[in-house]
Amino acid sequence: MKNYNTEQFVKDVEALGVSLTQGQIEQFLTYYEMLTDWNQRINLTAITEYNDVMKKHFLDSISLVKACPLKNGTSLIDVGTGAGFPGLALQIAFPDIHVTLLDSLKKRISFLQEVIKTLDLKNVQTVHGRAEDFAKPGLLREKYDLCVSRAVANLSTLSEYCLPFVKVGGLFVSYKSEKSSEERKAAEKAVSLLGGVFLEPVSFLLPESDLSRTLVLIKKTKETPKKYPRKAGLPGKQPL
Repeated sequence: MKNYNTEQFVKDVEALGVSLTQGQIEQFLTYYEMLTDWNQRINLTAITEYNDVMKKHFLDSISLVKACPLKNGTSLIDVGTGAGFPGLALQIAFPDIHVTLLDSLKKRISFLQEVIKTLDLKNVQTVHGRAEDFAKPGLLREKYDLCVSRAVANLSTLSEYCLPFVKVGGLFVSYKSEKSSEERKAAEKAVSLLGGVFLEPVSFLLPESDLSRTLVLIKKTKETPKKYPRKAGLPGKQPL
């Protein structure tokens, strides 16, 4: 492994109130090296420069703690995890939570499985498939305390994919790169239909940067009607 300067990353993470062991820092560095290596063969990320990955992927993922504490034993699913953001980064930072990484592309899942094996992570599983399929009753429906997603989609669509996975009383958190009041307003009907209510969003700048972030919080207050999510493609083409 190359000799990386981790001082800024450690400082940034500590600004979020999180402390990492040397072992965890080394896990993030190995993750970075595997990400850039695999990225030469399959498209995982457009962001590859070391400092950018540490800030815009790893730190951004961990910033979930600005909105909700991650207690030991918390069950979390990351829908459309891609290269593992935020779910795999959260697993490294908080090894006592239980994480499911869901993605529809087999190549991405293969990458994630290789990282999990190399880092010897215990409380994480990968699922290859679509949210519309695995949110059905009897599979992963309403199994999780927390659902997170950094996927690029409107909130109505994302909510239909994500809220079915959340237990009543749990939380869906959507990572957004800007304030999203108009998007939230447009999604009010969908969120209500799906059994959720909006909480106050959490907006901030990532430590020592001008990168604006908003965590959109949706609390699950009642069961999602069984007809949601609709069949593959509909949530995106015809948002509720």
